[in-house]
Amino acid sequence: MMTGLATHPWAYPLLEILHLVGIALVLGNLILIEVRVFGAGAVLDAEALARLSLGLVAVGFGLVLLSGLLMFATQPQELLASRSFAVKMALMSLALCNAAWFHARGGLRLLDVTARLQMVLSTLLWLAVLAAGRWIAYE
Repeated sequence: MMTGLATHPWAYPLLEILHLVGIALVLGNLILIEVRVFGAGAVLDAEALARLSLGLVAVGFGLVLLSGLLMFATQPQELLASRSFAVKMALMSLALCNAAWFHARGGLRLLDVTARLQMVLSTLLWLAVLAAGRWIAYE
């Protein structure tokens, strides 16, 4: 199967497209939640909005994970040797830890300075994940 993914002319580009759709769902919905945490759309209940958005984030992350694992399987040695790939994985781990901390402390209920800082950090980390992912192709 992995040989087919690596050699079929449409397989890898389709995986990249799925990866990008997943990234768009993750980042777009996180920014929506961030805008709410900063006070925009105050008539919208932050927790209800988050339930809707985080469902889409979960779908997006599932697409990212599935497509990423399949792309990784086509060239594991090259990716494991890539500094950009290692940076991308570390940044993604930090982003996930930040999200877990945000939700564990009830950031959506508190909407305090720490929640706002965590949302900015989240967006910056995910943008850095994107940059590191793109950089892999140029190593």
